[in-house]
Amino acid sequence: MKSENTHTETIKDLAEPKKTTTKKNKERQFKGMSLSERKEARREKLIEAGIETYGTHGFFSVTVKDVCNEAKLTERYFYESFKKSEELFQTIFIQLIESMQQNVMQSVMKASPDPKEMIHSGLTALFTMLKNDPRMARIIYIDAMLVQELHNRATIHETMGRFDRMIHAFVMLMLPHIDRSEKEISLVATGLNGYVTQIAIRWVMSGFKQSLEEILNACETVFVALVENFSKK
Repeated sequence: MKSENTHTETIKDLAEPKKTTTKKNKERQFKGMSLSERKEARREKLIEAGIETYGTHGFFSVTVKDVCNEAKLTERYFYESFKKSEELFQTIFIQLIESMQQNVMQSVMKASPDPKEMIHSGLTALFTMLKNDPRMARIIYIDAMLVQELHNRATIHETMGRFDRMIHAFVMLMLPHIDRSEKEISLVATGLNGYVTQIAIRWVMSGFKQSLEEILNACETVFVALVENFSKK
């Protein structure tokens, strides 16, 4: 059985933004920016344009030209950073997932150590993000499920695995003295992940027809039942 500190560290790792290192090379400056800085700035513009176009119109209705028009860049700059549309979409998907995970786990940590408050805060953070940014919701819970490239590269599988581990660590943080095997908790975490994912997909595809409160109640009921069941000796 892993220690409480191990799972706390897992959650902290998920809650903290990924650190990136940049090489400091002496490059020719143009308008105060080096070549690599200008290239990175164009890449970020394309990512922002991709979120806007894919999130608004859907991946399968958007062309490379559409993304470039939104970014106000020529197509040659698109291929400077990405080989094809699917690569840009995958980059956006992973970026949005990481942002979501960090937001959820930060909310969970702030509500610790009360289990019910942790459950409420984490789920509220997740579904509020989706409601406040329908573009993110569409990319993650509609188009990503349909883009074959993400399945071929196992991106979807890896992402689901990360959420499984996050929920696993979440359960261990709520119930540090739980008397269950790691395998059992892992299976339960996978089930909870699938449950929340299916509710999120249904909610997003319906255009958020049900209230946030109804969605939260449906999810919290299952998580709270888990806590109460696992708390029994």
